Order: sequence, then C-alpha cells, then structure tokens
Amino acid sequence: MTVVFGIDVSKDTSAIAENVDRVLVWQSKINNNWFGFQELLKRLQEYSEPQIVFEATGVYSKRLSRFLEENGYRYTMLNPLAAKKQLDGLRTRKTDKNDAVNLADTQFIFERRLTYYQKPVYRDLMDLSRFYEQINSDLVTEKNRLHKSLQMTFPELEGILDKPSGKLYWHIVATMPHPDLLNNMTVEELATQLKESGAHISVTRATIIAKKLFTLGQASFPGSVVEAPDVDETRYHSEQVARLDTKKNEIIAKMVKLAKPLPEFEVLMSIPGFAEKTVVRLIGELGDIRRFGSSNKLNAFVGIDLRHYESGNFIATDHISKRGDHIARAILFRAIANIVSAGRYQPSRVNDYYREHKKKLPKVNGKAVGTKKVTVAAMGRLLRTIYHLVTNNEMFKYDV
Repeated sequence: MTVVFGIDVSKDTSAIAENVDRVLVWQSKINNNWFGFQELLKRLQEYSEPQIVFEATGVYSKRLSRFLEENGYRYTMLNPLAAKKQLDGLRTRKTDKNDAVNLADTQFIFERRLTYYQKPVYRDLMDLSRFYEQINSDLVTEKNRLHKSLQMTFPELEGILDKPSGKLYWHIVATMPHPDLLNNMTVEELATQLKESGAHISVTRATIIAKKLFTLGQASFPGSVVEAPDVDETRYHSEQVARLDTKKNEIIAKMVKLAKPLPEFEVLMSIPGFAEKTVVRLIGELGDIRRFGSSNKLNAFVGIDLRHYESGNFIATDHISKRGDHIARAILFRAIANIVSAGRYQPSRVNDYYREHKKKLPKVNGKAVGTKKVTVAAMGRLLRTIYHLVTNNEMFKYDV
C-alpha cells in the first residue's frame, strides 16, 4: 500500500490531499499552527511510511518542514520551478485544493527523491547569512545617505582620513558634523576626544588628526548653518552606519562559533585566500555540500551551470543560467579575487587557471576584455575543488 500526502502550503493555511494507491481518501484545510499540525499528525500516524510532498514556499513552508522533522517524518520538498513543470501538464483548474491533489497524484508518476536532511546548524547559518546580507544592504543605503547629508554640513570631512570609513571616521562625523562646532575647542581637547573614541589610536596620531580637522574646518563653507536639521541628520546617519557595521561583525562572530565544530570548516579554511568570513558565509549559503550528487549539481545550485541554445544555423553564445543562489555567486566571485591575490605566496590550481586564461583575453587600451567570464569559469573550478575536499574530508593541496 502506497500512501501519499500532497500539501499545498500558503501563508496561514495548508490544503492537504491524502491519496492511498491512487485513490483520494481525505481532503482538508488546516491552519499553519500547532492545532492544525496536530490534525495532520493524527492522519500521518495511521500509516507506517507515508510519503509527504509539498512545494517550497519560502518562509511559509519552514513551519511545516520543522514540524515534520521534529516528529521524525521524511518528506519531499519540491523546487517551485520543478513543481510547476510537473503540474502544468495536468491541465486542471489551479486552486489550493487541486494543487494538493495534483502533488499527491504525480507522486505516483515521478520518482521524487526525499529531501536531504540537514542538521539545524546549517539552517541557522543560512538564516544568519541572509541577515548579514540584509544588514549589509542597509549599511550601503546609510552610507549613501551619510555622504549626501555630509555634502551640506561638512563636505571636507571625507578627506580627514585615508578613506571615509571605519570606527574612527564615523566617530568624528558623529561628534563634529559641522565646522562651526570646532569654534570653542582647542587642538588638545579635540585630540583627547579622539583618543577616547575607542578606535585605539596614539596621542600623536590623535593630535595630527585634530590639527588636520581644524585646517579643514577653517577652509569649509557648508551649505547649512550649524542649527540646521541637516546637522542632526548627518549625526544620525553616521551613528547608524557605525551601529550596522558593528552588527555585521557580531553576525560573523556568531557564524564562526556555529561553524567551527563542522568538519568542512577547517577544510575550507585550508584553501588559499579563504578567511573565516568567506568560509562561514559559503557554508551558510551552500549548506551541507554532501547532499549534492556531483559538483555539476553544486554548480547548478549556485547558478553557474552553462545554458546552450541553437536553432538551425544559429548557435548562441553559452551563458550561465543564473537560476540559483545569487548571494553564493557574489561570495564566490569575491573569493576568486582573494585567491588570485594570495596566489603569489599560496599557489593553487584555481589561481593558475585564472591567470593562464586571462593572458589569452583580447586587450583594449591596455586592459583585458572579458575578465568576468574568466572569473566565472574559475568559480566553477573552485566549486569542483570545494566539492572534492568536503566530500572526501581532505585538506587543500596544490595538486587538487
């Protein structure tokens, strides 16, 4: 006897279809809460090995998957694109009830694999990675706002340090967002204030910065007076930037603490150019790499698998699908730059591949054209290396 539960998950409710040997025996709609899941549990407990299939619906399906995992039930969670392709051929009216029935019916047709069970730590790392990405996006927005407001209050301040960034810079902007605020201060007082900013600078450096700040203040003629709302806005944005930057560091620290006990942490740390931040973010985005049957499947998950198109005499240029984790692609893209930078002291096959193919690129005005394609190709080789190292629990060696 084959029992299949097809579940269509929505925001607040889920439609359920219970199919026994291709016969629909029960339908219901439950709330996505403890009481609704208890109703589903009663039906599941009537059978020894029920098959459960549902479509991934982002955060809405996470409650169901957690409930099933905690009660010891394996399930098949379908990719939305795969589910659409499988159900489109049935030519039925689309409703939540029908979707649940069709998911159950098609389970008898398609050989769907059970979803790989990942330890909760991988889910926590992914959530933290996405939170980090959100905070980073907010940080970019706040930096742009800070730059805009600073042009009205004290534009010369962006030249006070080597670059307009960092804890010390944001402290200076928050305390001195307008040159008129320097009028009643001395160099010594300002140097003392900078020394106590928590940026760990010497008295000598604090004095040098204080003198430069006074010089910039004397030359500045801002678009707003010191009493203008722009000054408070500048101070607010600088404080927000500092707070968000601190939060980013806290998230990475949490991720490192969670990821360190995992065997792949040290494996990935052995790759040249990889630091803790790159490693934990990759683990957070890729999850348990052992669940992939091959490195090609890992490439597809990230979205760097090639797409080929030809029709008649026309053959299009191959390009990557981009149907995958765009955050992982961005991390890998930056990782290649790190590997190439470290290549002089820590050689690797990925670095060799990148440099060899970059030499073959055409040049326009002395600059190579097409470096992005070479970087993406190197990302594929890097993923292949990562897959081999993690699945075999090996440390990095040059000949890998």
